[in-house]
Amino acid sequence: MSTLGQVTGLLQLVPVQRAGIGLLLAALGLPVVGVLIVGLDIMPVRFAMMHVALLGIAIGQLVGLDPVLCALVACGLAGAGVAPLARTADSLSGAMGLLMSLAIAAALLMLALSGVNANGAFALLWGSILAVRPVDLGVLGVLAVAVPALFIWRRRDLALLLHDRELALCSGVAVQRLMVLLLVLVAVAVAGAIRLTGALLVDALTLLPALAARRLGRSLGSITVWAIGIGAVVNAAGFLISLAWDLPPGPILVLAAGAFALAAHLIPERRTTSWRVPASPSAPSPH
Repeated sequence: MSTLGQVTGLLQLVPVQRAGIGLLLAALGLPVVGVLIVGLDIMPVRFAMMHVALLGIAIGQLVGLDPVLCALVACGLAGAGVAPLARTADSLSGAMGLLMSLAIAAALLMLALSGVNANGAFALLWGSILAVRPVDLGVLGVLAVAVPALFIWRRRDLALLLHDRELALCSGVAVQRLMVLLLVLVAVAVAGAIRLTGALLVDALTLLPALAARRLGRSLGSITVWAIGIGAVVNAAGFLISLAWDLPPGPILVLAAGAFALAAHLIPERRTTSWRVPASPSAPSPH
């Protein structure tokens, strides 16, 4: 059978179709979350939430509830809990380090004491894209709508916050509440990508498209559009390559996104990227 015929045949299978739909939905929301991570310089958050996701999975297995939904709840609560510590990047990094240590210790202790098979918990960290379920598509669908909607609704506030936190405060932006919302969004996005690439490879869907987009875009709006477009191209290309050559989708998605990000950074930079704030009569000039 030819490679094209093999891919066409695989695309007729329901699990493969669900995986493709999941990657499409992920491309609409998760790269935008990556723009937030890069813009706010909160890289440690995604690592901490991977550990919190494992704790949620362990709790789910222990009490007999859906592990992914438990991971979503655990990550959401953790994101809201650390928001008061996000006044500076340094304080947030320290909080994330503490959260990572406590979460992984609690998860391993819970798995050991309960006698639950730890293989299932750790398997979710590596992802299983062909095991995507309707409930997982529902979570990704909500993110695909909620994240772009937030950017449209609070675009000015987000641009001010990403440009300068003090400027946002002086302009009347409710920075603390917005940070809570953004950290919860980042945390839930990490948990929502577990089935697709696994928590350990979530950068393929979030951070790498955002890094490439920041090189190509010149404002918050254009960076966001670039991130979504790059995410869609990378997800589609990586998924088709994995089907054509019978390769594991997770690593292929990471390599494809990484190659795109590297190629974008090889393009000569013509202008420094800025977070342009939409004009508003009530907003002071950033200059």
